[in-house]
Amino acid sequence: MILNILQFVLAIALSGSILMQNRGTGLGMAFGGDGNVYRTRRSLEKVLFNSSIVLAAAFLAVSFFNAIHH
Repeated sequence: MILNILQFVLAIALSGSILMQNRGTGLGMAFGGDGNVYRTRRSLEKVLFNSSIVLAAAFLAVSFFNAIHH
C-alpha cells in the first residue's frame, strides 16, 4: 500500500519536473525553432534536470520493489 502511494507521488513529481523543463523545445524544433541543441543549463533548469534524474531513479527503484513485493 505504501509502495503504491509512493509510486504514484513519484510519477506525478517526475511528470511535473519533465514538463516544467520542456520550455522552448520539442515540436518547436520540427517547425523551424531555434537550433541551439548544445547549450548549457543554468540555475532552475539545472535543478529541474538533476531532479528529474533523481526522481526517475527513485521511481524505477520503487517500481522494482513494488513488482517484487506483489
